Amino acid sequence: MDLLPIFVSLAGKRVAVIGGGVGAARKTESALRAGGAVAVYAAALSEEFTPLSGRFEHIATGLDAVSFEGFVLCYFASEAGEVDPELLARARAAGALVNVVDRPELCDFLTPSVLDRSPLVVAISTGGASPVLGRMLKARLEAMIPAAYGRLAALVADMRRPLAEKLGSNAARLRFWERILEGPVAELALAGDESAARAALTHEIAETAADGSVSGGAARGEVYLVGAGPGDPDLLTFRAYRLMQKADVVLYDRLVDPAILDKVRRDAERIYVGKRRNDHSMAQEGISDLLVRLAQEGKRVLRLKGGDPFIFGRGGEEIEKLAEHRIPFQVCPGVTAAAGCSAYAGIPLTHRDYAQSCVFVTGHGKDGPIDLDWTTLLRPRQTVAIYMGLAHLDGLMRQFVERGADPGLAVAIIENGTRASQKTVTGCVGDIALRARAAGLRGPTIIIVGAVVALREKLNWYAPEPSVDNLARAAE
Repeated sequence: MDLLPIFVSLAGKRVAVIGGGVGAARKTESALRAGGAVAVYAAALSEEFTPLSGRFEHIATGLDAVSFEGFVLCYFASEAGEVDPELLARARAAGALVNVVDRPELCDFLTPSVLDRSPLVVAISTGGASPVLGRMLKARLEAMIPAAYGRLAALVADMRRPLAEKLGSNAARLRFWERILEGPVAELALAGDESAARAALTHEIAETAADGSVSGGAARGEVYLVGAGPGDPDLLTFRAYRLMQKADVVLYDRLVDPAILDKVRRDAERIYVGKRRNDHSMAQEGISDLLVRLAQEGKRVLRLKGGDPFIFGRGGEEIEKLAEHRIPFQVCPGVTAAAGCSAYAGIPLTHRDYAQSCVFVTGHGKDGPIDLDWTTLLRPRQTVAIYMGLAHLDGLMRQFVERGADPGLAVAIIENGTRASQKTVTGCVGDIALRARAAGLRGPTIIIVGAVVALREKLNWYAPEPSVDNLARAAE
């Protein structure tokens, strides 16, 4: 390690910035955010300083008159990149640590790329070898460490003293925080429910004995209801990834792509509870009961569902059962099939010139086909997205015509949307069932009905396999 990574307290301390350009403005902003008292030495300031106006001292006199006495840091950020060696020597002689922008060989310290989740701060440095690489790594961490971690760190900071008064042993405090930061209290904070997290943490401190042991019986489990999206792992949310790494056991269905299941913690127990048409490996009531039982055993249970759990995913039924048994749970939304599949098929669900509304319906209920609200579905300038409709496609399209729809109204069926095996068949209400049979579609599918389907030919961007549109036409 060539450099010692440290965090310096600048609260109330003086920082000098030499230069008035963009680089100088960025250094000034960083020092101000850390509480520094900044003096900027420049004949003129660029417009990048405007948002910082009134927060720093601007000194426009020549550098010959600059005194560095009392400064702890000095940034040299000349736009020309030139540095007077005498100025550097004077700054160091006055006791200031020096940073010269883009000249690591002249620096006493380097400014890292910073991920700010105050009070949690992550700094990344390549030792001046590649600042661009540092920024790229920061961008990746931005995705992995959401802002909620700052709230969690602040909550822990507030409760450190009450815990220290309860637990005198450093080892006991360490065990306590390891348990808390991997449990329901942390999840409440990360989910944004700060008041509940604070109350739960206060309770945990009260229930912890002086030796760090926990009173109150067995460990308490929890359930994460997570939407896995329509198939592409890249559509998982950051929060979904985090919860998938915490679970002790995962319940998943057939709509969850294997590539997504691979993202689950490696040592988690996996239980398949999928359903196919007329073939349910486990009834819904059994799934809900299993969630309750596993949580009551103290396990962190991940219920991983294709699409979004609250859009034809029966997630509401599952958390109703959890609420009845007072099992802690949280819901992580996912990209629903209509949004994901239509986007990957190049079909916008709404468009100013074609459709100003979109309706989501299911073509299959608990006991088979359902009676849809046709008055609502047949409104003009509207898109209809039909879930679970492939098995009843002939009847659905026949009812569209019988209820007054134009047989020429455009329809698309997207199978395995967002996945490498995606297929899209387009046609109209009058012939889409024939085209679907010719293409050999088996599901899972989403059916899009409406004028927006006509945009597919122009907007189709995702083509993992040759389109089957023309193949279906040729098979007529």
